[in-house]
Amino acid sequence: MSMTIEAQVLEGENATVEAEPVAKAPIEPLRLLAEDADDLQIISAALQDAIMRPVDIVWETGARTLTLALSRFCWECGGTRVMAAMQFGDVVAVKSRRLHRSPDAALELLAMDFIPDEDPEAAPGGRVILMFAGGGDLRVDVECLDAVLTDLSERWPARLAPTHAADEPDVPEMVAE
Repeated sequence: MSMTIEAQVLEGENATVEAEPVAKAPIEPLRLLAEDADDLQIISAALQDAIMRPVDIVWETGARTLTLALSRFCWECGGTRVMAAMQFGDVVAVKSRRLHRSPDAALELLAMDFIPDEDPEAAPGGRVILMFAGGGDLRVDVECLDAVLTDLSERWPARLAPTHAADEPDVPEMVAE
């Protein structure tokens, strides 16, 4: 019969040992920078299921920035939310398609993607596409990809964890006639 040294010592002393609680290290606020498509995919994953309102999307044409204030679901923290901000620099145009216009409508961000310009002279510019639940999207034309995401507040327990429908799109079946 083999025992660890600790077990042998404790057995001989007939003692009970209680585990000391392990203090959890505080989770540092998230701060990410995107300068290419791969970087943006990391930020996209961190922002999956973030919630914002149209009034929280601010395009400052003179400063050439687009700033989003949002409630980020912290997948990495297990069921919490945090207020965060994302800012794009070098923005030359912003366009939306099928997004709710009501200032207080809830917009749920699903993913972001970067599409580089095809014109080599326009590099490193392109379009950032923000895709929202319900099929709406926001297109941000940038001279170059320069995006920053940062957490702004303490975390709080999320009321509900986001859920997603099956991965297959709801496409009607084609019937041959």
